[in-house]
Amino acid sequence: MTKITAGQALAKVLIDWHIDHIYGITADSINNTVDGFYQERKQLKYIQVRHEEVGALAAAADAKLTGTIGVSFGSAGPGAVHLLNGLYDAKMDHVPVLAIVGQSATSLMNTNFFQEMNQDPVFADVAEFHKQVTNAEQIPYVVDEAIRSAYATHSVSVVIIPDDLSGQEIEFNGFKTAPLKAVTQEIVPKASDLAQVKTALQNAKHPILWVGKGAFNARKEVVAVSEKFSLPVLSTAPSTGAMPTDHPNFMGSRGRLGTKPAFEVSQASDLVLFVGTNFPFARYLPANAKFIQVNNNLADLGKQRDADITVLADAKLFLQKLLEFDFSIAPTDFLKAAQIDKKNWDNWLNKIADNDENGLTAEGVIKAIKENSTDDAVFGLDVGNNTEWAIRQLPLNKQQRFTMSGWYGTMGFGLPAGLAGKLSYPDKQVWSISGDGGYAMVMPDLLTEVKYHLPVINVVLENKVLGFIQHEKIVANQAPYGIDLVGADWAKAAEDLGAIGFKATNLAELKSAMTKIKELQASGNQLPIVLDTKIQNIDPIDTSFVPVDRTAFGDEMVNQYRQQYQLNETEQPALNDILAGLNA
Repeated sequence: MTKITAGQALAKVLIDWHIDHIYGITADSINNTVDGFYQERKQLKYIQVRHEEVGALAAAADAKLTGTIGVSFGSAGPGAVHLLNGLYDAKMDHVPVLAIVGQSATSLMNTNFFQEMNQDPVFADVAEFHKQVTNAEQIPYVVDEAIRSAYATHSVSVVIIPDDLSGQEIEFNGFKTAPLKAVTQEIVPKASDLAQVKTALQNAKHPILWVGKGAFNARKEVVAVSEKFSLPVLSTAPSTGAMPTDHPNFMGSRGRLGTKPAFEVSQASDLVLFVGTNFPFARYLPANAKFIQVNNNLADLGKQRDADITVLADAKLFLQKLLEFDFSIAPTDFLKAAQIDKKNWDNWLNKIADNDENGLTAEGVIKAIKENSTDDAVFGLDVGNNTEWAIRQLPLNKQQRFTMSGWYGTMGFGLPAGLAGKLSYPDKQVWSISGDGGYAMVMPDLLTEVKYHLPVINVVLENKVLGFIQHEKIVANQAPYGIDLVGADWAKAAEDLGAIGFKATNLAELKSAMTKIKELQASGNQLPIVLDTKIQNIDPIDTSFVPVDRTAFGDEMVNQYRQQYQLNETEQPALNDILAGLNA
């Protein structure tokens, strides 16, 4: 047997699990563990972040983008607590993350020593697996078990290591047990359930398909089912791209991050095929719509809405079975009207994007990103109005990937996600998109991108306000108190941090900046870029409720909504009016 430190044995376990980089900040309670990482530095890269929160968020983004477990670490006390934000993001989006947490030396524990705290209860809620090792020999075994648990439960594992233990030598030659990720047994839909679905589809007048992350790897099947049965398709916001965003049958998402056509087709539907998702806003669909829920998690069936038909099955297998049905549905007027509605919506967004008479719009910035991004670009999205704008316009129709803080919704996710994206996909173009509120929370870790030569394009949408909260105050008729932000020259700040900065206040400056960014990329630039865009503070259209149909909502409500968002009735007619025109 070979004698090495327990910290080095830990590093070898990570390498055996194909983990090639970890995030964190070293400190006195975790130095021996980090020294083990040093011994294996050729295969395991230590990414020194400036805040443990950023490291944990980046680890969560790694897991979301690649499916491989993300790993971060922190010291005892404050370092451990700083990790929590990223760990909760991983927990709520059901992705595997491992946190390695330092602890006071065993001889000092229970003596009220500096930064000593009982850390296990701190992680009890966020982590499915949380253990503190009690001797050096346990360290590689517990870490291996923690990784297996994270994969098996799609959640967080935490291993707490007293620092003196990881510095001790142990005999370790690795494990014979293969480092396998969890293999989920495929659940095939029952024939009796499929028969019910077939009858429902044949009898429906306005059926729609609504897909989530469970269908994310079934893009081919989603498109084929949509086309075979003439189904308008919605996706949850985090699963945008499950169907190509430029497909005429794709309506976008329902909800505040959604679109007018997605709201309208779901509001008018009489049958909803709800596949591979536990999306909470399904509960707001009209009560008279027949609801078919397909999920491979028994606990999720009926959780968000009482379902008329439930199918326990994997999304992809279910969709493949639908394609075996012995009938198809020719393009209906409902689908044709939905396609027109979506085309009108896209044209409306482009019209806003192309108008900078009163200053640059967020739509203009996202359109420029769309036009200058590659077919396999990676996008890291922050939380706030910037998420709305990005989800509605980004091209997710080829090999592009994106990640967001979906269920947890933590501001400051964008920059760490971009950082993680570039580490995981070094040969791809990577963008982060943030509002000035979220960006300011994590901006110092631009230094991390500088240090490790990560040429991420970080786009900042500055409107000097917490815009997402501003909308809530408008709706609640509250004073705009506590939401204003002090602006900054983010481009100049980037340059002072060793990055490259560009500023844009109009479309001409934006075009010039994008041209220079392309030139930098072509020349092999290895520095991060910050594109500081000064946009108008315009409250984006709220699509969680879209009262544009006069028959359904009355003139007063429709007029108020259309006036509030400058939604011209000629350019943006209601879906039912489009449908009536087709039937005339």
